Amino acid sequence: MELSGLALPLADSTRLKRRVHALAEDRPGVYRMLDPSGAVIYVGKAKRLRARLLSYFRARYPDQKAARILDAAADVTWDYTPSEFAAHLTELRLITRYRPVFNVQMNRPRRLAFVKLSRGPAPKLYAGAAPSGDDILHYGPYPAPGRLREALRVLNDLLGLRDCALTMPIVYAAQRDFFTETRHAACIRHPLGTCLGPCAGPVDEERYGAAVETAIAFLEGRAIAPLDRIIGEMQQASAASAFERATRWRDRFDALEWLFAAGNRARAAIDALSFVYLDAGSHGDDRAYVIKRATVRASAPAPRTPIEREAFRALVTEHVGPETSTGPIPPAAIEETLLLLSWFRRHPAALRHTLPMERWLADGPVPC
Repeated sequence: MELSGLALPLADSTRLKRRVHALAEDRPGVYRMLDPSGAVIYVGKAKRLRARLLSYFRARYPDQKAARILDAAADVTWDYTPSEFAAHLTELRLITRYRPVFNVQMNRPRRLAFVKLSRGPAPKLYAGAAPSGDDILHYGPYPAPGRLREALRVLNDLLGLRDCALTMPIVYAAQRDFFTETRHAACIRHPLGTCLGPCAGPVDEERYGAAVETAIAFLEGRAIAPLDRIIGEMQQASAASAFERATRWRDRFDALEWLFAAGNRARAAIDALSFVYLDAGSHGDDRAYVIKRATVRASAPAPRTPIEREAFRALVTEHVGPETSTGPIPPAAIEETLLLLSWFRRHPAALRHTLPMERWLADGPVPC
C-alpha cells in the first residue's frame, strides 16, 4: 500500500517529519523523495522504513547526502514490501523506471567492472563499470578494474584489436580505392605490430573479424588461443636464454590467465543462482521467487494450498531446463544480476531456503 499525503511546500520539513513519525511503520519498504513538481528525485530502501526516513531529519546540511536530498524534496511517499530482499528488488526496479537524479549508478560497488565489446564494422574490446546500450556486449562481472584493464591491453595487443575511440572512422583494405590519399594509422600501435589498423586500410574485414571471434571465444571460455601463443613465445625465449624476454611473456601470461579464470568464476557464480527461493515476509507475507542465472524470472506469494502450489508449479516449469551460460549478459539484466550476486554472498543463510527447480517440482516447497 502506498502512503502519500498532499505535496508539501519545499523545505516544510517539520510537517513532513510529523507525518512520517505518525504514519510510517518499522518494516521493510521502499520510499521515493519527490520535488515540488512531483518528479521522483531519489529512491531508497530500508529494512526498518520508519527509522530510515526519520534519519533524514537528523542529517547535517550540506555535508551529508541525506540532508541534501531532503533539502531538494517537497514530499516523500513509501510502500511496504514483504522483506528486505523484496525491498532491494523493488528499489532497483523503481530506479530503472524513474532514473532519479540523486541515485548514482544504482549504488553499484565500484570494485566491479565488465568487459565490453562494441558492435559495428570494427568492434572494440574495453573495460567499463556501467552497463551500456544494447549495441554493446557485456562479460563479467570482474573484480579489480585496474587489473582488468591491463589484461585487456594484453589481449588487444596479442590479437591486434583497436583501442581507439568508438567514433574512429574505419577503412578496410577493400575500401582503399575510394580514397585518393594514402591513409596512415591514427596511433603508433599499428607500426609496433600490436594493432591490425582498421582505421587505415591495411587489413581486410574478414581478418579483423577473425581476431574478434578469437577474443569472444576466449572471454566465453571456449578457447585459449592467446595463451597458446604466449606459452610458445615463453618456450622460445627460454630456449634462447633470453630470460628478460621470457619474463615479459610470463607477465602477459599471468594477465590473461587471470582474465580467463575470472571469467570462468563469474559464469559459475551466475549459473549457481538458479533455483526456487522461498523468502520469509516480516508480516507472514512470504514470497517464492523463480531465479535463473541470477535473475528473477517469476515470483508469487509462497504457495500454501494445493491450488496455489499447482499454479506456482506452472511458473517453475516454464524455466526448468538448460540455458546457455557462455554468452554475454543482456544489458537489461546486469543490475539485477549484480544485486542477486551481492545478496546471496552477504546472506549465505538464505541459500538454506532454496531448492533446485527440478527438486522443487518433485518434492514441493521448503519452509521459509
